Amino acid sequence: MIDLSKIKNALHLDELEKIRVELLGKNGVITNEFKRMKEIPNEQKREFAKNLNEMKEKAAALIAQKKAELEEKALELKLKSEKLDVSMFSNRSQIGALHPVNMTMDKIIDFFTRMNFSVETGPLIEDEFHNFEALNLPKYHPARDMQDTFYMSDGTLLRTHTSPVQIRTMMNQKPPIRMISPGAVFRRDYDLTHTPMFHQVEGLVVDEEGKVSFANLKFMLESFLVEMFGDVKVRFRPSFFPFTEPSAEADISCIFCEGKGCRVCSHTGWLEVLGCGIVDPNVFKAVGYENVSGYAFGLGVERFAMLIHRINDLRSMYEGDLRLMEQFK
Repeated sequence: MIDLSKIKNALHLDELEKIRVELLGKNGVITNEFKRMKEIPNEQKREFAKNLNEMKEKAAALIAQKKAELEEKALELKLKSEKLDVSMFSNRSQIGALHPVNMTMDKIIDFFTRMNFSVETGPLIEDEFHNFEALNLPKYHPARDMQDTFYMSDGTLLRTHTSPVQIRTMMNQKPPIRMISPGAVFRRDYDLTHTPMFHQVEGLVVDEEGKVSFANLKFMLESFLVEMFGDVKVRFRPSFFPFTEPSAEADISCIFCEGKGCRVCSHTGWLEVLGCGIVDPNVFKAVGYENVSGYAFGLGVERFAMLIHRINDLRSMYEGDLRLMEQFK
């Protein structure tokens, strides 16, 4: 008679495996019993084989059941031994920090919300009307070549700036409007100072005709740039943007050499930081506005972050190198 009781008494998986080999292994007890078939009289072989097969199936079932019990018990013991009290204080805990781009974005948004600007958002996937045509960039306009666009097969595109949010806001609201549109934008560019995805903050102020002037724009941006970079000089240079006229580039005195001239500012003493201008009448026409005036501006958040935190390569902010990120705790 084969004793199966020791299967139930097994305390560990290793012990159960030894029992399995003893019973069902190549030289196990039950396996050897099958080898005795040739010694059994013919009239008894059928009954002998039937009983032996039942014994084998019963042993295999008991072993499988016991194995499941022991595995569950082993898992419980492991979980208990590895249990962590997440409420325990540890001096080894490391304090996290905001990403420099997020820090800069928050600082920009904080300034303009204090100046009574609302924060507006819009879709990342745009159509050509909102991204180009409503901004005085009709089809085949040469200025479209300035923006290397990611186009979709259905004719939509990844927005190249956050200006479409301004268009959507004007189409959904009546003046006065005082807003900024922070968010991610996309262009086909990748080098020391450009990445395929980056962040912009663009602003728009619209009111009755005659209530908004370039002087208002200059005052707002000068206050903003001093807030961001400290005691710097600000100058405005004539420039061109399809959606503003007149247009200007805003520069600050170099924060590295204090305007004396260095490699960073190409020995000019000035750093270009943003673009701005008075909103072109064609933009107002596209959204159905009449008898209004306004100004707009736009800046790259990564550009500001690089200057504020003295980061040389824009790409390093997206490589996940903790040696860089840990500096902003």
